[in-house]
Amino acid sequence: MARGEGAEQLPPTLLPSVKHIAQDGLGTAKKGKEKKAKKNLSVWSKLCYAIGGAPYQITGSALGFFLQIYLLDVAQLDPFYASIILFVGRAWDAVTDPTVGFLVSRSPWTRHGRMMPWILLSTPFAVISYFLIWVVPPVENGKVVWYLIFYCLFQSLQTCFHVPYSALTMFISSEQNERDSATAYRMTVEVLGSVIGTAIQGQIVGGANAPCLNHTSSLNDSVLQPSSEVNTSHVSLDDTKHAYMLASGVISIIYVLCTAVLFLGVREQKKVQRKADRHLSFVEGLRLLQTHGPYVKLVAGFLFTSLAFMLMEGNFALFITYTLGFRNDFQNILLVIMLSGALTIPLWQLFLNRFGKKTAVYIGISWAIPFMILVVCIESNLVVTYIISLAAGFSVASGVLPAVVDASGRVSLGISTLSLHFAGYVTRGCVQPDSVHLTLKMLVSAAPVSLIILGLLIFMSYPINEQRRQHNRSQLQALLRDSSEQDSDTSESSDLGSAV
Repeated sequence: MARGEGAEQLPPTLLPSVKHIAQDGLGTAKKGKEKKAKKNLSVWSKLCYAIGGAPYQITGSALGFFLQIYLLDVAQLDPFYASIILFVGRAWDAVTDPTVGFLVSRSPWTRHGRMMPWILLSTPFAVISYFLIWVVPPVENGKVVWYLIFYCLFQSLQTCFHVPYSALTMFISSEQNERDSATAYRMTVEVLGSVIGTAIQGQIVGGANAPCLNHTSSLNDSVLQPSSEVNTSHVSLDDTKHAYMLASGVISIIYVLCTAVLFLGVREQKKVQRKADRHLSFVEGLRLLQTHGPYVKLVAGFLFTSLAFMLMEGNFALFITYTLGFRNDFQNILLVIMLSGALTIPLWQLFLNRFGKKTAVYIGISWAIPFMILVVCIESNLVVTYIISLAAGFSVASGVLPAVVDASGRVSLGISTLSLHFAGYVTRGCVQPDSVHLTLKMLVSAAPVSLIILGLLIFMSYPINEQRRQHNRSQLQALLRDSSEQDSDTSESSDLGSAV
């Protein structure tokens, strides 16, 4: 019913006053706008949005658990060169994250939105580069350059996907409650994505695990021969290479399907956020973050705890394979950890609601410490290892860490791989030097435990507890409501001027 309809019903001499128009015509329009603004997202839209977050977690878990052992034992790179690939790739990712974020924020609006074109255009190239990471090139001298190029390229393209996807939360609804609900859907799917990535990569690769090689001479002139496993196993190194390619192909297909579901099921809204008076520059925003004490302490605490979990994640497959000797079971042990973490999420959610986020972080992250110590102290026993992995997985759900520190964790993986080089790691060797076993124990136990303790000490100085968080949240919601009402009043004044 707006201004045109009211003007047609009455002759010019009997037109109501401007005040009457504001009360009748614009009042109805206001109600219509409020009804439209408060329209809830459907469950289908939330699910489609959540599914869009799965590719990042699926590829991340596959790379996190398996890339290091793939470069060392399948691509047969020297640990020194493997460390360069891991280090440079993640350092490059730390550069592309803010760069892509800046470019996305300055992107023009299109008929598909502002964020969706980034997601759509990056997907096919990201899938191709991801697949090529798991291909062993036929040229021996070009392996390092091959992996360095495609690993860095994939990190850049995945950033072009994940940064706008994360920002898409603010453009799917004008209601904060709906955005929070969609975020909860997303976090659930992301946890499942980590499990799926570990399961697909691990089970496919684990079924084609080539036997290790035995030393037949001294380290200075070492000759490696297939172990006795070759008599009972017909799996060759080429079969293992094909298994990695098959796993990457399956994950690539899932990547594309998730992107298609996101595009078809989510509509990006143009006028969701209140337009700011002035955009902060990148330098200004960075300066504000660096001078905000609670934020700095929070990031520092999560930095050290994330380094701990990522060190263990990247080196645990090697530790299980060589130090514990469970070469044919490492993929199942990793899957048990991820499944245990996923299944205990509801319990941690109840704990968080009851005792608050700060307490949940303390208890959840601390829970992993005794099991990190125990796994390197006990004798090699498969059943006990499964039990420890099951118990240690309880802390995975509580230790879901921000992506802001992900790059630092991956850089640490490059440094840890370099330490294996100095320890004398032997590619596919059935028996590794004692220095390698000691290094792996340090990387999955001593170093992570030390980093966790340091992170928890920093968390102790974090000033925001549950009561203060709830107070800040209520104040922020009140501020958002006032801002929304102010925008509505401005819109009414504009409509009133048009009516007059």
